[in-house]
This record gives sequence, C-alpha cells and structure tokens, in this order.
Amino acid sequence: MASERQIHVGGVPIGGGAPVVVQTMTKTETADIAATLAQIRRVAEAGADVVRCAVPREKDVDALATIVAQSPIPVIADIHFNHTLALKAIDAGAHCIRLNPGNIGGPDKVAEVVAKAKLAGVPIRVGVNSGSLPENLRELEFTNPVEALVAAALQFVELMESLEFDNFKVSMKSTSVPNTIASNRLLAEKIPYPLHLGITEAGTKWSGSIKSAVGLGTLLADGIGDTIRISLSTFHAEEEVKVAWEILKALRLRRRGPDLIACPTCGRLQFDMDTVVAEVERRLEAYEDPIEVSVLGCAVNGIGEARHADFGITGAKDAGMIYAKGQPLKKVPTDRLVDELFAEIDRYYAAGKRVLVDERASAEAARWLSENEDDTAVTPERLAAAERAAAETEAAQAAAAREAESPVAGRRFQRPGATAGGDAAGAAEPAAA
Repeated sequence: MASERQIHVGGVPIGGGAPVVVQTMTKTETADIAATLAQIRRVAEAGADVVRCAVPREKDVDALATIVAQSPIPVIADIHFNHTLALKAIDAGAHCIRLNPGNIGGPDKVAEVVAKAKLAGVPIRVGVNSGSLPENLRELEFTNPVEALVAAALQFVELMESLEFDNFKVSMKSTSVPNTIASNRLLAEKIPYPLHLGITEAGTKWSGSIKSAVGLGTLLADGIGDTIRISLSTFHAEEEVKVAWEILKALRLRRRGPDLIACPTCGRLQFDMDTVVAEVERRLEAYEDPIEVSVLGCAVNGIGEARHADFGITGAKDAGMIYAKGQPLKKVPTDRLVDELFAEIDRYYAAGKRVLVDERASAEAARWLSENEDDTAVTPERLAAAERAAAETEAAQAAAAREAESPVAGRRFQRPGATAGGDAAGAAEPAAA
C-alpha cells in the first residue's frame, strides 16, 4: 500500500517507492537565525533528510530566507492560522509549506496559498491533527475519532484536487497510537498521495520513543508511510532523528551507521556488561558504515546467536573473545575487550574491509570458547546438529519400512549360472542335448 504519487521537497523524493524520509522540527525560535541554523546542522548530521521550522510571526518568516539559503537540508515552513505567512514563506524560498486547512481561515485562503505554491513549484503538506479538526467534525471526534480523522483528511484532499493541485502529501496524527494506526491504514486504501507519519505529542524520550516505535513501526511494516517525524518532549531535535533511524533500521527499511546487538543479560553474566555496552555504543558513533556489532554477556551460547554480526565480543569473568562473522579472532582480558574490539574493526577497514585472522590467536580463542561453553546448553549449532541427526534417522527408518513392505522383501535374485562376481565364466557347461 505504498503511495503511488511522488513529490520532491527540495531535492528529496517522497513517496512513489522512494526510501522513507526522516524529518524533525527545530525547537529554537526561528527568528534566532544562529541558533536555528546550529540546530539544523546537528539534525542533519544525525541523519535528518528534511527539517521543519515553526513560522508563527513576521520576524520568523523574515529570518526564513537566510535559514533556507544556509541550511544543509531542505526546510519546511510550518504555518498555522495566518495564511499570509505561508505566502511570504514561499517567497522566502521554503522548500515545502505545512498547512492545516482546518485552522488557516477557510478554502479561499487555502486557494491563495495553493495558487502561489503552484507557480513556485513548492509542495504542500496537508496536516490533519486530532487536536485541530474542522468544526463540522468535532462532534464525530468524540464518537468515532478514526472516522473523524479520515473524513478531515479526505475533505482536504478533495479541496486540493478541486484546485487542480496534486503536489502534496498528507499527514494524519493523533496522540492515540491505535487511532493513528487505524486511520492511516484506512486512508492509505483511499488516496494515492504520500503519507507523513507521526504520533503527535508523543511524550518524553522514553515513553514517546516507545509510542512512536509501536505506532509508526506497525504502519511501516504494513508498507504504509513515506516520511516520518518522532515528536518528543526534548529541546534536542537530534534525539528525534536518532529514534526515527532506529525504527527504520529495525525494520530494515534503511541503513545508516552501525547496528548494535546486545544480549539482555541474565544470572550467567560474569562481567560489567552495562559499562561495556555503553562504551561500545558511544565509540560506534564515530563510524558511518552500517556494520553490525554484537556484545554477548557470556559464553554459554558461544557466538551462535550473533553469528551474522560483522564483529562482536563474548565475555566471562576474567577473559573474553573477539570474533568476526562467527569466526573466533582472539582471546583477551575482560578489561581490554572494548579496546581490542575496536582495534580489530580498525584493522578491518585499513585492510579494505577484509577480516585479518591470526590462526594461532584464533585457535586459542576457539579453545577458550569450548572450555567455557555449557555442554548442556541448547546452542544454535547443537540444535542444528540434532535436527540433522533426527532427519537422517527418520530417512533411514522410512527406507527400512519401505523395504519391509516390499512383496519381494528378503529375496535376492541371481542369474542362473552367474558366479558370485556376477560373471558366468567358469560355470559348468550345460549338458549336451
């Protein structure tokens, strides 16, 4: 159910099969040009593809031209209530205008903005929010909030189409995760335009990230959604970008930077894994390549659970092991696990993305692993071996059963006069007639 239509915000394609676009919103006063540009640069570095700036006053739209000119990524002007600010934002070079037709002053004022956007080739994001629905749908919101959201979105789509304007995307947000999921699923079946996803006013970094991951992750897994924004109560917009990327990486929709895999720990843990994982995560921020790095808290399961990882460590009380793609590399003291891990990663890149293996060190690490494994643990390797053995036994039993059921079971036929070697040579000559 991916959108059929595609628009472009600056040079960024949205919809029509393009990768899901990550956006965020600046937390600064837009009129403070220096602070706003500094935050835009931070979110761009964190991975934002586009950024939105609130434009509630004349001084904000006055600053917009400078911000657009110096921003490393396309800028969307967020407009509410005052349609003249939208007109001025287009003149200032905004790459996209965010409008909520429900609070901008009526269809005539929307038509003015659309006409100017058409001439400038600027797309519009039509935003529907559960907190600002048109007046005619506010009663319905209390009885059927999902139907109210979809009805509002369809009204705005019809308005855009009546103005012969199709260079737009639609967002439909709610503070309710189930309502956001249900309404976007329904809308995706009804319109071909790109969809922007978000859980509005999601909450703190902790609760908001979880709500967003559940709501947006569900829709994205269904193939719904072309651009996303995580709405968190934080002044650090780059945190929203990081959460968005983790959602996309978890669904394998996009890749950016390393992917850290870490076991949840249990009573078998024999070293300070919390500190190790935090240090690995911090140091991985310096790498841009999308490699997978695993941290396992013990040697019970060996490296089977993270055999696919590009690099990893598994530890015990006094020593641990560095491995790459399931192959042991070296045994090291526990207190040097992180340093040695990154030494191997750096050697890998220095060698042109080739794992360098010291056979002696690798053999020592493999011995250490075998000595520390639990002989009774059901590891992936042992499970696979058990499944192979069971399959072989089943095949042998089936063959025996077929033999027993044969009408000639137990019989062995031999040509008359044939020798044990299958050759008639040397056999007694038949008697003369």
